[in-house]
Amino acid sequence: MDNKHRFFEQLVSAYSNDLYRYAYWLCKQPTVAEDLVQETFSRAWKSLDKLHDEKAAKAWLITILRHENARMYEKFQPQLVEIEESLASDDGSNEPSLSLEQHQLHQAIMELPVEYKEPLILQILWGFSGEEISEQLDLKLATVNTRLFRARHQLKEILNGHTHNPSKQISGKVRK
Repeated sequence: MDNKHRFFEQLVSAYSNDLYRYAYWLCKQPTVAEDLVQETFSRAWKSLDKLHDEKAAKAWLITILRHENARMYEKFQPQLVEIEESLASDDGSNEPSLSLEQHQLHQAIMELPVEYKEPLILQILWGFSGEEISEQLDLKLATVNTRLFRARHQLKEILNGHTHNPSKQISGKVRK
């Protein structure tokens, strides 16, 4: 039992910050991201015996987090209201010390459709290869590569739109 505790503590210390960043990218809400990470580790503890390869721990935790995120939203149907994004965006206090370029990149990535955003985040934040992303998302490698290509292309278009017209306001849907 001592070995199990030590191994679990190593997992928590090694991956908690990365899991939080990934959860934050998924939901963009600090408290929800914290809850996702906590629930991820709770489920990981309960099924730690199912992890047979320590090298797969990162992918295993990501999968648990993705499932927790999906589980959290499968029954929740928020009321959507049309408002201007500039009114709904936060002041950056959740992520202090972000440069303007980082903030613009973060917002541009968040504008991508989920099917493009998720593989791109897995590649950028976690450094997963195309094969690893295809396993995580249960997609063919060709599909992952296509989505990554399209994500980068759309990201360029979004960023070029922001640099050409910085006062451009985009209408988006926000939970009430």
